[in-house]
Amino acid sequence: MIVKPNPSRMISIKTYTKIFFASFALITVASCTDPWDDHGKTSDQNLDQNLSERIQSTSQTTEFGKLLEETGFDGVLSNSKTYTVWAPTNDAIGQVDPSLLSDLAKKRLFVQNHIALTAFSSVTEQDTVTVQMLSNKYLEFRNGTMIEDATVVSADQYASNGLFHIIGKALEPRLNIWQYVKSKAGSNTMSSYLSSLNSFDIYRSDSIAKANEPEIHKLYADSLRNSYLTNVYNLNNEKNKYTLFLLENNGFNSEVDNLEPYLIKGTADSTRTYASYFTVRDMAFHKAVARENLSTTQFVSRFGVEVPIDEDNIVEEVLLSNGIVYIMSALEVPLENRLLTTQIEGEKPNGFSQNDKRSNTFYREKEDPDGILFYDIMVQNHGVPQFAINYSANNMYSTTYQAYWRAINDIQGNTFMQTLRVGGTVDVDGMVIDPIAELEYEVGLNVYDEVLIGEFTLDEAGRLDLISLVAANTGVNGNNTLTLDYLKLVPVIK
Repeated sequence: MIVKPNPSRMISIKTYTKIFFASFALITVASCTDPWDDHGKTSDQNLDQNLSERIQSTSQTTEFGKLLEETGFDGVLSNSKTYTVWAPTNDAIGQVDPSLLSDLAKKRLFVQNHIALTAFSSVTEQDTVTVQMLSNKYLEFRNGTMIEDATVVSADQYASNGLFHIIGKALEPRLNIWQYVKSKAGSNTMSSYLSSLNSFDIYRSDSIAKANEPEIHKLYADSLRNSYLTNVYNLNNEKNKYTLFLLENNGFNSEVDNLEPYLIKGTADSTRTYASYFTVRDMAFHKAVARENLSTTQFVSRFGVEVPIDEDNIVEEVLLSNGIVYIMSALEVPLENRLLTTQIEGEKPNGFSQNDKRSNTFYREKEDPDGILFYDIMVQNHGVPQFAINYSANNMYSTTYQAYWRAINDIQGNTFMQTLRVGGTVDVDGMVIDPIAELEYEVGLNVYDEVLIGEFTLDEAGRLDLISLVAANTGVNGNNTLTLDYLKLVPVIK
């Protein structure tokens, strides 16, 4: 027997289905709204009390309430601003290291590390919310159930001027990386060196920052005057996360010893200082890398040095407010990684031997035979014997360099000679005297390869203020052309 469908029954089922899903969607939307947004619509009597009153009257948090009174933050949490408090249980307060509550200043910092301005409910569209506490530390509130390593025991307890979450562990304020480094300065050579850079200028620009140091920023003054914090990473910055590999004394001294022959300065003390700087500048990274991720992370410093990490040399892992410090017995970085090649782009000169040849100077955008775009400079038909384009280079090592160039001669039918002149001083007549080296080489036709043009040796490390590309000593146009894509100066390991 064939049973025909009942149209009225079909309509009824569809109707009930629509009602069910509409109701489900309404419940879903309602459950995803922020309770703080709806707190004012309720008649909860708890809203008649402010945060200070509620925390002090809640049986689980009375000990934290006492700390609010002792530090004056009961008054702060009574005002009209909106706050969120992560209030530790009484048991959690009992587990706090007594040294963190040994005086009023420490108690205030402890309390501030549990309070944030504005409302942070447990309901959020983000998995992790970074919260700035009144302590100026930044803590991660995850999924509304964890803040740092503390579990939320009871969430979203409302008051007239905000809300509080009860947590099962106190949020003990941690030092940041820079504060930790300074605390180790008396016992750790690398820490002592980093701290010493408050008074020693690695670069010329460092003294400018120190001279302009505002008195109003005394709390963060190291960030303005320390050569490491200004030139590498500001490890005093609470907003970012970093990883620092802090070497124990023998490991640090070993790395400095390896670099000293390549960073020779005027005195033994200044040589040691510069070798130490070039050691430590590659030990900080702009990310916090957890222990379990070390083996899969490629550590390349902001200066381009790849640093291999041997986890067997980790002595201690220290979690801090803005990252992680790994104390290392040794961290051996091969010289092949440390001694960086200097590349100077031809189209970025510092100046010229004469400034009236702009009409003869061409900054070119071209493609090589493989279709790869490059930029270079060409000075042509200028009529000046030994016309020069000037460059400079920072952070040169005291060693021999192999000099390469890529110089494209693609619009002339003849070759020409040009010279790489390294160093020297300019006399009163504008002539360069006592150069370190002059490397003359012929520029062939349509040669796109990198060409080794010779070697030179630097006896002292530092900045080279004068590197020049010099035209042939002739006024004949076509024979005194200059062209340069780039110079590459490759340090040689002794």
